[in-house]
Amino acid sequence: MTVHQRVVEASESLKVFPLPSAVLLPHSVLPLHIFEPRYRELVRDALAGDQVMALAQLEPGWEPRYGERPAMQPVMCAGVIVWHEALEEGRYNILLQGVCRARLVTELPAERLYRQVHVELLPDSNYHGPEEEQLRQAVFELAGRIPPSFSEGLLPAVARAGGGTLADVVGAAVIPEPERRQALLAELDVRQRLKVVLEEVGELIARLQPVRPIGPLN
Repeated sequence: MTVHQRVVEASESLKVFPLPSAVLLPHSVLPLHIFEPRYRELVRDALAGDQVMALAQLEPGWEPRYGERPAMQPVMCAGVIVWHEALEEGRYNILLQGVCRARLVTELPAERLYRQVHVELLPDSNYHGPEEEQLRQAVFELAGRIPPSFSEGLLPAVARAGGGTLADVVGAAVIPEPERRQALLAELDVRQRLKVVLEEVGELIARLQPVRPIGPLN
C-alpha cells in the first residue's frame, strides 16, 4: 500500500495533533518531540497501525481552552511518521512527513485521549505556468546569498518539483512563522500559491547580501 493510499484510508478517522507552534506542509519533514500523555497515546497508536497522523492549527482565541477541545482551523496537513525514537516515560521523537492537504469535515466523538476527525483530502490540481520557472530562478539567486549547508538540500528538490509541490517545498524552507505557513497551507489555488512563495523569496533576497566565497579567488 502506498503512502497516499494509507492517508486515504485514514481520512475517515484521522488522528490529529493540534499544535499552535508549528505548521506541516506537504512534501516537507517536521521534527517533533512528543511528551503530553494524549499525544504519546496518539503516536503509540499510529506506530502500531498505519503511521498516519495530521498536524493542525487552532482557531484564534484557543489559549484559555488548550486543555479542552478548542476549534481547529479547517485546513490541516495529513502526514506519515517516517522515523521515530522511543524515549523514557512513553515520550517520542518523531519525523513527520507531510503528504496532503485535508479539510476538516467533522470531529469524531471522543473515544481516546487525542482527537480524531473525518477529513476531505485536497490534492493539488495540475498547473504548469511561468511562475514555476520564475520561482526556480529566484531560488537559484537566493542560493548565492545563503550558506551552502542550507541551499544544498533545497536546490535538488526545487529542480525536480513543479506546480503546487514546488511552492510547498520552497515555502517550507523560507517561511518560518506559523501564521504565514498556515496561510500557505490554506491556499488551494496552485498559481496563487506559487506567486505567494515567489514574493516571499524575493523579499528574502532583498534583505540578504551575497555570500562571499571562501578561499583564494582566481
